[in-house]
Amino acid sequence: MADPLTEPAVPPPTPATELSSPKEAVGGWLQTLRTGDIGSLPIIIGLILIVIVFQSLNPTFLNAFNLVNLCLQIAALGIMATGITLVLMLGEIDLSIGSVSGLAAAVLLVTHVNDGFAPLLAVLIAVLVGTLVGTIQGSIFAKIGVPSFIVTLAGLLIWQGVQLRVLGEQGTINLPPAGTLVRWAQFSFVPRWLAIALAALIPLLYLLFSLLTRRRRAAAELPVMPLWLPIAVAVILFVLLQLVVAKLYLDRGVPWTFVFMVLVVVFFDWLLRRTAYGRKIFAVGGNIEAARRAGINVDAIRISVFALCSTLAAVSGVVAAMRLGFANQQSGSGETLINAIAAAVIGGTSLFGGRTRRYAPLLGALVIGAIANGLELLSLSSDVRLIVTGTVLLAAVVIDALVQRSRTSHGR
Repeated sequence: MADPLTEPAVPPPTPATELSSPKEAVGGWLQTLRTGDIGSLPIIIGLILIVIVFQSLNPTFLNAFNLVNLCLQIAALGIMATGITLVLMLGEIDLSIGSVSGLAAAVLLVTHVNDGFAPLLAVLIAVLVGTLVGTIQGSIFAKIGVPSFIVTLAGLLIWQGVQLRVLGEQGTINLPPAGTLVRWAQFSFVPRWLAIALAALIPLLYLLFSLLTRRRRAAAELPVMPLWLPIAVAVILFVLLQLVVAKLYLDRGVPWTFVFMVLVVVFFDWLLRRTAYGRKIFAVGGNIEAARRAGINVDAIRISVFALCSTLAAVSGVVAAMRLGFANQQSGSGETLINAIAAAVIGGTSLFGGRTRRYAPLLGALVIGAIANGLELLSLSSDVRLIVTGTVLLAAVVIDALVQRSRTSHGR
């Protein structure tokens, strides 16, 4: 037995450090910025600048009618960006998502309008087509070893050809203007009382999860932010959301398609961060060899991620077709692919794999949608829109590369 007089005393556990004062909290935040953890700061600043610029150039930008239109326009983009985010998390790319969305739109219109299938059944068939496409491409990539760039580049051409074959000589098929699908996508809005309740629920949930995270960090004897900080953020978020809801209900209100997109983004964010499957995606994207040695079925993760990506691309194509009221040979083409990738990257998803920000597809879709909407209000040509979008995308990638370098230099 050790002699209590000579045995060195075991120091008591160090309590969690609370950054209690605003100065300490700001200092801790600046330290995280220096180590490369910039969070959503660039996109928040970017959104503020976009609003200021376009509102100063055209006072109708923040008009209630235009904001409702913006919510309608970005619903399909946010869903597709969620899918490509999953693939980017692996450090891979899927160039076929635009063609898959166009194919799903064509299948929806042909099965519902030409073949007389019930709306929900036609939607289900169109989405399952996307799942099948993603499974095929993911299997070729994971099992045979063909690079994802080549597989999905070939898929871009193949599925676009299949889309043209499905549409046939008609070229364009219109949905019934008074049909269920058009009514839901174009004329269905959340009741005002429910929108107000949801706008109140979101900051409450943020506060709850922040307090739970704070308690877990304290239990692990890690530094914690002061209690007043999440409360202050929740209050600010509550006020902002209530103001946005009040503004939208000066016109038609919050579209159900926008709510659906937000739910998709939130669900997949939860899937990535709160489930074993999501942690495996992070692991494979961060270090594939380490993930394989840890016993993760890398091939299964890859195939499932590509299947999910194409499924969400198909859902996006369905939502876009319902909003527009038709599908044609141009559905899913043009800027569809680049806007989805740009939304994911601008939102904070790293091209190096293994890292993404909270709700990156939603934030990125807001930026891309706001830019496109603002440029249209200014009656600028498509060439200017492409230049501006490409410049913003390049800036996001440069920031991502600098952040990656900073994290590496700080051993993170």
